[in-house]
Amino acid sequence: MTALDHPTHPDDTPTRIPFPTVDEIARHCHQSAEPETVHIEVHLPGPVDPERLRTAFTEALHLHPRILMREAPGPWYRRRYEWELTDTPDVEVLTFTPPTRDALKQARTRSLTHSPPLTASPPVRLEAIALPQNTGSAPGTGTALVLTVNHTALDGPACLRILATAAERYGGKDNTPTAPPTRPPDTPEPPADAPSVWTPPARVAPGTPDPSPGGNGLLLTELPVPRRPKGSPYTVNDQLMVTTALMIAHWNREHGAHPRPMRITMPVDDRPRGTDMPIGNGTRLVEVTFAPGELANAPDHHMGELLHRTADRTRALKALPRPQLGHGAALLTAPVVPVTWRATLTRGLRRAAAPWTSTTLLSNIGRIPYTLDFGDPAGQAHAVWFSAPARMPRGLTVTTASTAGKLHVALRWSRTLLSHGDGAHLRDLFEHYLHATEEHPT
Repeated sequence: MTALDHPTHPDDTPTRIPFPTVDEIARHCHQSAEPETVHIEVHLPGPVDPERLRTAFTEALHLHPRILMREAPGPWYRRRYEWELTDTPDVEVLTFTPPTRDALKQARTRSLTHSPPLTASPPVRLEAIALPQNTGSAPGTGTALVLTVNHTALDGPACLRILATAAERYGGKDNTPTAPPTRPPDTPEPPADAPSVWTPPARVAPGTPDPSPGGNGLLLTELPVPRRPKGSPYTVNDQLMVTTALMIAHWNREHGAHPRPMRITMPVDDRPRGTDMPIGNGTRLVEVTFAPGELANAPDHHMGELLHRTADRTRALKALPRPQLGHGAALLTAPVVPVTWRATLTRGLRRAAAPWTSTTLLSNIGRIPYTLDFGDPAGQAHAVWFSAPARMPRGLTVTTASTAGKLHVALRWSRTLLSHGDGAHLRDLFEHYLHATEEHPT
């Protein structure tokens, strides 16, 4: 079903779509203490007109009707969860927050702690906050758009597509996505030196747990996009992968953790970015591994070699065909027994497999392919952040995107593992090692 299909049958019976594998696994493992939300934050240099934005966002929802959905009710013995598509939103999706001193901070907190329910269409919420003078925008003119997404239903790139359509409807400016950058050809086989994926990986060492009850903490920062030699075989994504691994290795050494292989989950998204982009959870997950020796205490002398090996691994993993969550998840969601029985089994297996869960997740959205130009006076987005859920046992995720030559980095952590001070230290380590990836011998 494409983005422009009509969501109902001719007899007006709502269309029902069985939960895909990713949605069902997420639905089984829902946990209210640490909601699985995706947070997207877009900063505009000027003000927005409330009614005009409301109209534009509503039109965008109708132009991508796959987002207008809710979980359909059903008996306990049903074999599938199903999405029910709706003609209109069930709830008011967009709210406008007065420009108080802590309005943006509070909106971010809500985005991490309050997940839009699956029972009301659509499972997203958008807040528009007028930015006061102390946020870096011109006095009284800036706007932050904070989009909260229930990750059981949708992912960040799909909702960014919705925002791009809303920008086009609001400002009348073309938001045709730019062509993706050219990449070296992918290799079909993983390099022989890749560490085994069967060894339990390192965990992020506990810091000082936040006294706040449960949930996730968040820190956003803006850095220059790292430089790399022209024609180098590795990409900015590879630099970010190495940076994340070295950051955690450094943190773990400081906290006395025994060296173990590092395993970093990396979402791969092959969907088109036009108006026909499939809306939902469309990324597949691969895992990039590092041996303890590769992340030794003084890696500067072999940084170039580490970047090249990482590039070989990421290209090979991207090229290998694989279901979104692996073959095991596809078996778990086969509709052969009632879905409630599968839910119990899935949660049990998740707990049993916790020691083998990857160390962290690095989600690099890359260069934002849309201009996100809302026209005068709102203007074109000059900063876009994403943050991915950081439930235990990982407890830490890194999400990056680039806009206008800047790298926008979000560190998100479980408050049972780290505090805001820990997050600030990890940010400093990330900046240090990102800069180190630029200074290796060519």
